[in-house]
Amino acid sequence: MPPSDARRPGIFLNRRHELRNGWWIAAFLALLAAMLFPSILLSARFGHALTIWEQVALIGIATIAIQAMRRKPLAEVTGPASLKSLAELGLGMGAGFLMMAVPAVVLFCAGWVRFEATGLAVEALLPAVLAMAGVAIAEELLFRGVLFQRLVAGLGVWPAQAAIGLLFVLTHLNNPGMEGATRVWAGANIFLASVLFGAAFLRTRSLAAPIGLHFMANLTQGVLLGFGVSGNAEPSLLSPRFLTDAEWLTGGAFGLEASLPGLVAVVLTLLLLKPSRPSAQSGPA
Repeated sequence: MPPSDARRPGIFLNRRHELRNGWWIAAFLALLAAMLFPSILLSARFGHALTIWEQVALIGIATIAIQAMRRKPLAEVTGPASLKSLAELGLGMGAGFLMMAVPAVVLFCAGWVRFEATGLAVEALLPAVLAMAGVAIAEELLFRGVLFQRLVAGLGVWPAQAAIGLLFVLTHLNNPGMEGATRVWAGANIFLASVLFGAAFLRTRSLAAPIGLHFMANLTQGVLLGFGVSGNAEPSLLSPRFLTDAEWLTGGAFGLEASLPGLVAVVLTLLLLKPSRPSAQSGPA
């Protein structure tokens, strides 16, 4: 007997009679926009800047809602809350520290950068640390959560990595200092960093590792070493003094993300974290 027409794939349903991943992505973005735009308008009306932790909450609510509609657990997106995830968070933080500390050591040993203590007390740095934690959680939940995972399921790993990487770069194009040669160096670095964070998720099936990587890379680059973080200055323990005008070496005011040593460090970290089976989660759209 020929298969029933009702089971054939169509615009909305795949061969398993499930809503296609593209529609889940559209639903996630629509839901997020439906919450974000009124929040922005209300914030402007009452003179309140939408905080990074409020953004985390909005992205989290949208993620929970989509998973509920899909009848799937939230842990499918975030990974389970377990000691293993805690260990992956720690490993990610260690990798993020080395990814920024090693290029800084190279620049120092080559005589291109010197560091001076700022004299700031540790408690003065806590707001910046909390903000960076919020940024890492918000961006990883947004870029490596529903969007990335549904793209992987629908198109495969590398199309998903390329699409999210380009989107990640686009969200940084208006950052301070994102112009001229810096735009090229920073754009390449940010794209590869997105691929790295995606690889960390694919290797562990948890957002803990990419959050740890993202958070500690920003913390080390900014709060500890005093470089810019994607063009944004942060209060820091140390302050770098550039001894060369070659911004492609130091990253200049934008940060190590716009430097050759920073780019090499991201590539090396990516090679270490590359998943053994990148296509395992691809499936029907």
